[in-house]
Amino acid sequence: MSGQRFLVRKAAVLGAGVMGAQIAAHLVNANIETLLFELPGDAGNPNANVIKAVEKLKKQEPAPLSVKTKATCIQAANYEQHLELLKDCDLVIEAIAERMDWKRDLYVKVAPHLGEHTIFASNTSGLSINQLAEAFPEALRHRFCGIHFFNPPRYMHLVELIPCQTSDGDMLDHLEEFLVTNLGKGVIRAKDTPNFIANRIGVFSLLATMHHGRAFDFGFDLVDALTGALIGRPKSATFRTADVVGLDTLAHVINTMRDTLPDDPWHRYFAAPDWLQGLIQAGALGEKVKRGVYQKIKNEIHVFDLAAQTYRVSGAEVDDDLKRLLKYSSPAEKFAALRNSDQPQAQFLWAIFRDLFHYCAIQLETIADNARDLDLAVRWGFGWNQGPFEIWQAAGWKQIADWIQEDIAAGKSMSLAPLPQWVTAIAESGTQSVHSAQGSFAPASGKPQLRSTLPVYQRQLYPDRLIGEPAAYGETIFETDAVRLWHTGDKIAILSFKSKMHTIGIDVLEGVQQAIQEAEQNWRALVIWQTEPPFSAGANLQKATEKPKLDAQHSNAPAEPPAPPKPPTAFQSFLKKLRKSTQETVLHVARELDLADVLMAKKLAEVEGMIKQFQQTSQRLRYSMIPTVAAVDGLALGGGCEFVMHCDRAVATLESYIGLVETGVGLLPAGGGCKEFAMRAAQNAKDGDPFPQLKYYFQTVAMAELGKSAEQAKELGYLRSADTVVMHRFELLHVAKAQALALAEAGYRPPLRMREIPVAGNTGIATIQSQLVNMREGGFISEHDNLIANKVAHVMCGGDLTPGSLVDEDWFLELERAAFMELLATEKTQARIEYTLKTGKPLRN
Repeated sequence: MSGQRFLVRKAAVLGAGVMGAQIAAHLVNANIETLLFELPGDAGNPNANVIKAVEKLKKQEPAPLSVKTKATCIQAANYEQHLELLKDCDLVIEAIAERMDWKRDLYVKVAPHLGEHTIFASNTSGLSINQLAEAFPEALRHRFCGIHFFNPPRYMHLVELIPCQTSDGDMLDHLEEFLVTNLGKGVIRAKDTPNFIANRIGVFSLLATMHHGRAFDFGFDLVDALTGALIGRPKSATFRTADVVGLDTLAHVINTMRDTLPDDPWHRYFAAPDWLQGLIQAGALGEKVKRGVYQKIKNEIHVFDLAAQTYRVSGAEVDDDLKRLLKYSSPAEKFAALRNSDQPQAQFLWAIFRDLFHYCAIQLETIADNARDLDLAVRWGFGWNQGPFEIWQAAGWKQIADWIQEDIAAGKSMSLAPLPQWVTAIAESGTQSVHSAQGSFAPASGKPQLRSTLPVYQRQLYPDRLIGEPAAYGETIFETDAVRLWHTGDKIAILSFKSKMHTIGIDVLEGVQQAIQEAEQNWRALVIWQTEPPFSAGANLQKATEKPKLDAQHSNAPAEPPAPPKPPTAFQSFLKKLRKSTQETVLHVARELDLADVLMAKKLAEVEGMIKQFQQTSQRLRYSMIPTVAAVDGLALGGGCEFVMHCDRAVATLESYIGLVETGVGLLPAGGGCKEFAMRAAQNAKDGDPFPQLKYYFQTVAMAELGKSAEQAKELGYLRSADTVVMHRFELLHVAKAQALALAEAGYRPPLRMREIPVAGNTGIATIQSQLVNMREGGFISEHDNLIANKVAHVMCGGDLTPGSLVDEDWFLELERAAFMELLATEKTQARIEYTLKTGKPLRN
């Protein structure tokens, strides 16, 4: 493959089980034509098994498909009729059950049908890639490797790329570039060892946690309370994670470690506990059967009680003294307090961290090329905030190493194996660091190893950073308390917000307007990009009267860098967002608006002034003399969404959650969002009638529809067809700058203002009202819901005018402001806001 560009025009996935079907879904998310193979069905239709799997994809939460319509792009196939189709596939991924014999038999069957340049990869989670390769004809083995996706494939960032001894080096490089840019993955090259990197470390951590939890006689719910967000891990913690993975799957992975790692110093701990075997035998396999370590009974979460051998209500509490201890700002002080405490929960946490550090130190050389790969694999595969070596380094390398050695000598560790010499060498060095600006420690060379130099990584201007790596986001153009405008040495100005959740107050609005003015005078384009997600959670009305502090010097010296980008959101965070998206986004809006304080202070006039300034800022983004590009990652709600809608282009990661959700707290969009939809409906009108398109946009706004992917945001109209979807979040800024430069190079001129916009008028309002009356009488909406929807209809239809009347943009903006303030003054909207702030749930009143 040397010298050839690797293009995946068509792919195939072998196996339509949980992983295979979801890998196929993510391939079509990336617009790759995909075949999904399974055994022939028994009931007349040979493709029945695949069709069933694809239908299941449409119903799953979190959704494997970016939009449900993508399901039609998965082509059903079976092994009896369609193997000849493989010859046209550039990539074939095997994802059948974790049985060496089954996989090898399948390889023998499909190998004769592969194309001349087809890459064949196994999605095995831990079987030997070299042993699997033996089933291929020798002439094909250079095109074989392992590609291990993590579940669910759409959301989990990690893919482990595992070569066999004969894998072609150029093939691996091309495949890595495809996985990074086209599928949006963080790729780690793993050695061919059992369970590779992430599962090897992650499953050991689960086993160590289970072992010590049992030793301290802690309930499963207490262990989870201790090992989740409290220590920088997902809320699913330990046993909830086991339920999500599947207790039978977990037992299989543990048994693989037991059978394939006889010389591991921790081997005697590689056994599925009796209670785990018991639950499996009882059919309690975890989340997939709604019962495992946990189960939901009515509205209560119950947990399996080992002593009683039955389920009880879950509700264990973390000790208050431990909570205070974990709030220490210094990791060194925190770990010292854990180790020296007599409190059982503190002793438990020290024990699981000590054994994790010990295991990683012993195994690094055999499973990974360097400490960076191990840490990123665990972060990306298990959703930890920091990898094991990062935590160790932050807590003080030498001190932790000394304590581990003391505990080994005292017989407290799960293994008596001494720490390797390289650990001592780092402890005695001046830096005491495995991660630094010079790279990450590599056992083979005994020196730091820099990041990959593959061209694809030049697209990541600011990659996911590890502790010890420097952070400097370009050179400052100007900076206030609210925003920073900066550049990277070219003629593109980049604007980043500094507010919490990147909310938009008057200080941010003034900063945006100043940035536009500066960019118009001295730069070719303006990109709005945040150094970490979200893009923006919306307006912050509490800031209505606060002024930003401008740095009068406009210094070009690099400012103190912002916080590093957080690791990609883990599966459990996505699960919560997607299951409770409306509730959560409504809560975000209510909290970030801080409307309770505004209303108590009776500052409604100031709020109206801010709304007007917000509209003016949105219009400045639309009609600036330089192109404006919104680079969106994560939430873009309310006012954040309106900024996106007013920029010349949006570039959004697939995992962007975009929407105008104000109606959820009894308000309506007033930063130009309603106006934008009215204009788009008019631009797309047939025979001069905007209503057919407008009624769809009305439903989007009135129901506070949230785009649960960038693709869905396009369907809802928040993004335009010309806007770009990026698969890899760390390539977002690169692509946004390229889009901005392309607009500038094309001789950019702002769009002409629409001065004659036809309105749907009173006929459109009446049509919507008639539907609302039926919904009100049927009990589907409340009286206040009806009022809010009527206000939205009044604004978007252009008010009480004759259909086809021509108005300008200012007309819609005035209608927005008036309707927003009228709703804000109502007792029921105020009650909704207050209730949501108190309970985190929307109120229907």
